[in-house]
Formats: sequence, structure tokens, C-alpha cells
Amino acid sequence: MIDPNTTPTDGSTLGGFGNGFEADDTVERPSVVVLISGSGSNLQALLDAQEHDELGGDVVAVVSNTADAYGLVRAREAGIDAVVLPHTEYDSREAYDSALIKVIERHSPDLVVLAGFMRILTPLFVQYFFGRLLNIHPSLLPAWPGLGTHRKVLDAGESEHGASVHFVTETLDGGPVAIQAVANVLDGDDEASLQERVHTREHLIYPIAVRWALEGRLKLEGDVATLDGHALPVGGLRLSHADVEEELSDELPEDDDE
Repeated sequence: MIDPNTTPTDGSTLGGFGNGFEADDTVERPSVVVLISGSGSNLQALLDAQEHDELGGDVVAVVSNTADAYGLVRAREAGIDAVVLPHTEYDSREAYDSALIKVIERHSPDLVVLAGFMRILTPLFVQYFFGRLLNIHPSLLPAWPGLGTHRKVLDAGESEHGASVHFVTETLDGGPVAIQAVANVLDGDDEASLQERVHTREHLIYPIAVRWALEGRLKLEGDVATLDGHALPVGGLRLSHADVEEELSDELPEDDDE
């Protein structure tokens, strides 16, 4: 199993990560607000980790800019405050982000997590939560920022694709990377099959990065991401395709007949 408590020694790859610190019910747990716009599959990965006490804190609210986002259903089913703040009701990005800050601050979160939040954030918002704002992107950053990454990778004939968790800065998809997971591009892949493989990587690494941040191990220091005080490389810590496949196979249920 991946052990989120392992400190890397080589500065570039991380093969094994485990369970980590036991929760102390006498200490107030760190809190997370998650921003979504759609189905919320990465939100679900965070909620699943929380359910197994592997997140390092609690998701206390989910905020969506769209009322029909299925992620809101996931939040309500988990007993978490689900808030709709439609961007269409505001006449500028700045006005919307100002209102969004107020909604988030009602919960005084330690961390704000973007999980498919399809909005370009203003400098006002980014600076307000600077160092406490994480995003996940479907590519091996700094390669392929922006939208349509699966098609771009296929069109370019790349052999590798993947997902990256990074701190949010004012540069779109340009903040320092904490962790990445590689997905090999296979013969016969189309956008749908490649997207599905990348999603498995997202769901694996996002809870790890969130836990590191909530435990105070992952930090943004200036323009550098650090883990346990060590500066991370440009691509963060990288899980190879083989690392991920091994981890995913370990999570498969055992055959009861064996």
C-alpha cells in the first residue's frame, strides 16, 4: 500500500507511501472545503479516504457554481454541508470570487481543494488562500496545461500521460507540483480509455496530497513546494505507471473462494 508518511530520499520518485498517524479525538481535526462544478469523482475519493481515516482531516463543506452538479448529491449523502453559489448571478469574476471567499470562510478551513471546479480564479481569490489552495490536473505538468489534455496527448503521439496535484497560483495550471502519477498511453487508446486511466491516478494521489497538506508536511514556500522541509522537483514526486498498477491491484478485493 502507498504510505503517505514516507519521506522521499531521491527527490524524484516515490514507490511506497501506509497509514500514518492515528487520529486523536481530543484534538480538533483539520478541515477542508471542496469546490466542484460537476460529478465530483475526486470529491468522492476524498470522502472515501476520510471514511477510512486516511485523509488527515474532514471535508466540512462542498461548494458548487452549478446547481445540478452531482457532487452536491455526494456531499449530502455523506452528511456534509452542500452549498450552491451560481456564478451567473454575479456581474464579474471579482464579484463572484469575493462572494465565494465569504462562503468558504464561514467554515474557516485549513485547506481549499479544487475538484473539477471549472472556473478561472481571480488573483484576489488566489492570494487570499495562497498556500492553502490545491488543484488536480489531468496531465504531467508542466506539460499540457489547460483543457483537452487527453486529445492533445494522443495527437502528439506521447507515450506517457497522467495526473498532477499542484498548488494554485495566478498562473493557470502553473503552480508548484506536489505529486504526479503516470499512465502509459497504450495502443488503441482513445480519449475515453485514456481519461478513465488518468482518473484512477487522480483518485489515488489526491487524497495523499491533501493528507500531506493537512498534516503540515506539504507546504508552499515562495514558489517552491516542499515536503517535510525538502524542496520538491519541478514535477513533484512521481509515481510510475508500474507503481500505480501495483497499488491499484493491492486494492482489489480478495477472492473469497481462495
